[in-house]
Amino acid sequence: MLTSFPVRLALSPVLLPQAVAVRLRALALPEPSGPRQGVTGQGPVLRLLVLGDSSAAGVGVGAQDEALAGRLVADLARDFTVHWRLEARTGATSAQSLERLLQLDLGRIDVAVTALGVNDVTHQVSPARFRDQQRAIAAYLLRHGAQQVWRTGLPPMERFPLLPRPLRNVLGAQARKLDRVLEAESIVPLHRLPFDPAHLDPALLARDGFHPGPAIYAEWARKLAREIRLRA
Repeated sequence: MLTSFPVRLALSPVLLPQAVAVRLRALALPEPSGPRQGVTGQGPVLRLLVLGDSSAAGVGVGAQDEALAGRLVADLARDFTVHWRLEARTGATSAQSLERLLQLDLGRIDVAVTALGVNDVTHQVSPARFRDQQRAIAAYLLRHGAQQVWRTGLPPMERFPLLPRPLRNVLGAQARKLDRVLEAESIVPLHRLPFDPAHLDPALLARDGFHPGPAIYAEWARKLAREIRLRA
């Protein structure tokens, strides 16, 4: 209901100023420093790709070893020789990430982790369009050998304290729609890792009140590493 065009049109005199105000007052945090590819660990070779938006890039912490990719690689390196690569950019949508993928000399991969969808919500991408883009990303990753593709579930954006109402309600409704797409489309070897509501604890968020802090990235990586090991 809240995502229907007539409702959004009727609310646009409120939604547009709210969206502009959020952008103006939001604290812009940089992507963390550190390497975005490498080889580490011991054991069987595991080729890992992390793809996505600002959360995949690690915004909210100061260094990549505190971010999702760094934490995940460190965990998996206990059992595997991890050849890893991070391809993520603040603000990236699924369409932009697909375009980036098609430009890469990707080579063979074994496991891919994606964190995409929040920017699709804010760009008002329809569920059908989001589904097509996610299918195209998955097909490309599978053609490059991926045995596991892990998609991160979308957060409940209606619970983001940074967003005023009714903007947060509209974005939350759209996020639920896109998350249902991921759930329906994630059939082995595609998997959806549901968003953990505990990650919305203000004490665990970055100082912008929006991105993950170190503890959230650590727990996110721990869950992914556990699931990847179970299927390796």
